[in-house]
Amino acid sequence: MAAAHLPNADTRPTATANPASLDGLNGEIAMVAGEASGDLLASLLMSGLQARLPGTVRYAGIGGARMQERGFVSHWPMETLSVNGYVEVLGSLREILATRRAIRDRLLEHPPLCFIGVDAPDFNFGLEVPLRRAGIPVVHFVSPSIWAWRGGRIRTIARAVDHILCLFPFEPEIYEKAGIPATYVGHPLADVIPMVPDTEGARARLGLTQGRRVVAVLPGSRQSEVRHLGATFFAAMARMQAMDAALSFVLPAANSSLRAIIEQHARQYPQLDVTVIDGQSHLAMEAADVVLLASGTATLEAALYKKPMVISYKVPWLTAQIMKRQGYLPYVGLPNILSGRFVVPELLQDDATPEALARETLLQLNDHNNTAFLYQHFTQMHQTLRRNTADIAADVVANLLRERRAAP
Repeated sequence: MAAAHLPNADTRPTATANPASLDGLNGEIAMVAGEASGDLLASLLMSGLQARLPGTVRYAGIGGARMQERGFVSHWPMETLSVNGYVEVLGSLREILATRRAIRDRLLEHPPLCFIGVDAPDFNFGLEVPLRRAGIPVVHFVSPSIWAWRGGRIRTIARAVDHILCLFPFEPEIYEKAGIPATYVGHPLADVIPMVPDTEGARARLGLTQGRRVVAVLPGSRQSEVRHLGATFFAAMARMQAMDAALSFVLPAANSSLRAIIEQHARQYPQLDVTVIDGQSHLAMEAADVVLLASGTATLEAALYKKPMVISYKVPWLTAQIMKRQGYLPYVGLPNILSGRFVVPELLQDDATPEALARETLLQLNDHNNTAFLYQHFTQMHQTLRRNTADIAADVVANLLRERRAAP
C-alpha cells in the first residue's frame, strides 16, 4: 500500500443543511473512549455537541476525566480498556469482554439517541455492530489505521457504522470506495495546540531551571507501555546525562499508578536532573528542546509542538511478530506516516537500546539545521490538520440526528 501523506489542498468539508429541527430533543448520547487520547478527543467533540444540542441531551457510557468535566457520566472505568497489544490484553480479556456485554445490554434495553465510539476500535467495533443492527445510529470517531495495517477491517467497519470521522485528509477516499460515509474533520489537537510554542513560558510554568536544555521523556500512558519502556528510557537518560551534564529531563506521569512506576525507576538514578510531573504532557513537550517518546498519539502532539524527537516502542515478541505480518508501512510514528517518509528516527524492539536511544536523541538535539527543517515541516503539517474539528464533527452527528428524527 502506498505511503500516506498530507495533501496541500484544503479539503475542509461543507456541512450538509438539514431542515429538521433538534428543538426539544431529549435523551442520551452514548460514548465509549478507551484511553487518555480518546478521552481528550471525546471531550472536544462534546463541546461541539453541547453548543448545538438542547441541554436535555445527556452523555454517558465509558469515559475519562476530561469527558466527566463536561458532565459525562462514566458507568464503567475507562482504565478497564487501556490495554494495548495482542499478548498484553489476554490478562484483562475476561473483564474487557464482560464490560462490553454489560454496556451492549444496557444500550439495547435503553436505546440512546446515537452511539459514538471514540477510537478503541477492537472494543468499539464489536459493540457497534449489534447496536447498529438494532437501529441505533452509530458514529465512529477516529478512523483506525487501515492504510497502515489490518486493511481487512474495513468490512467490519461497513457493518458497524453509519458515519466515520477521519482525522487525516487522505482517509475519506478509502471509505468512499467501500461505500462507507466518511468526513475529514481534521485533528482536534491541531486546534488546541498553539501554532507557535511558548517554550520559555512552559519551562517557567513547570519550574524548570532556566538556561539548561530540556529533554521531555514520555514512555507512554498505559502501564504495559511504561513497564516495557521505562527501564530502557531511564538508562538512556543516564547515558545522556553522563555525556551532557547540562541537560534537564521532564517526565509526565499520566496517573498515580504510572507515577509510582516512574518514581521507582528514578530512584535508581539519583544523578539525574529529572522532574516528574502529574499529567501536563503538552506542557512538557512545549518546554522541551527534544522529545524521547513511545509511539502513539503523543508523537503527533510532539510534531504539533514543532519538536525534534526520537520514537521508540517495545512490545512482547509475539505481539511484535503479529503486528509485523499485518503492517503495510515501514514506519509506525504518525509524523513519519503523514510525511510519507522518515523525518524523525524510530528505534523499535531490539533496536531500542539505551545506547542507541541516547545517541539518536542527542543527535536530534544538536543538529540545528534539522531542527529548523522540522519546525517548518511540522508547521505545514499543523496548518493542514487544523480544521476546527469539534465543530465539523459535531455537525456530522447533529445532521445524523436530524435525519433520523425526520425519517418516517
